[in-house]
Amino acid sequence: MGYLVAIEGIDGSGKGTQAQRLTKRLAAEGRRATLLSFPRYDSTFFGRAVGQYLNGAFGSLEQVHPFFSALLFAGDRFESRSLLTDALATHDVVVLDRYVASNVAHQAARLEGAGREQLIKSIEQLEFEIYRLPRPDRVVLLDLSVARARQLVASKPARSYTDRAADIQEADGAYLTQVRDLYLDLARSEPNWTVIACESRGSLRSIDDIAEEMAALVKRSAP
Repeated sequence: MGYLVAIEGIDGSGKGTQAQRLTKRLAAEGRRATLLSFPRYDSTFFGRAVGQYLNGAFGSLEQVHPFFSALLFAGDRFESRSLLTDALATHDVVVLDRYVASNVAHQAARLEGAGREQLIKSIEQLEFEIYRLPRPDRVVLLDLSVARARQLVASKPARSYTDRAADIQEADGAYLTQVRDLYLDLARSEPNWTVIACESRGSLRSIDDIAEEMAALVKRSAP
């Protein structure tokens, strides 16, 4: 069974770029490595629904209860379960660009107190116990300030799932702050999480610098 690495972070933190870098690095070093990215916007029924949600087709963030949006993201992974388990069976390392923790952070951040805790438990129960998705061996959080993240989101090329410059999650700075805070809370509470800072002394670290730290981490932890 392969080693499962999930790369997480708020929008604009470089998850896709670093996931690709890590996968190529592992392959170059002789490891059987592959990459899966979630949501799978163009490949699954629920992935297409996620794209519609992020494009505002079902309403604003305030209009769609986070429990229901969580079902869309979880459904996308459920449809992809056999793809993921097959990848784990045939590779040494499987790298994920977003996974279950992304659903937890982005949906539960919209609630507070007991409601937040209940939604976290519900998402984890749905994805890991009911849908029987494999738990990650390592979760890497790319931590980036919201101000910097929004600058980087603004420079993104057009995405297939949205006709907006920023989707309904990316466009809300206060919401992204709540998501970042919840991600950091999860990292402090879970032993298999590692935080990689994307900024140093107020400046953005280079892609190569972050990639080196990521590769060294996986090399130390993967069997």
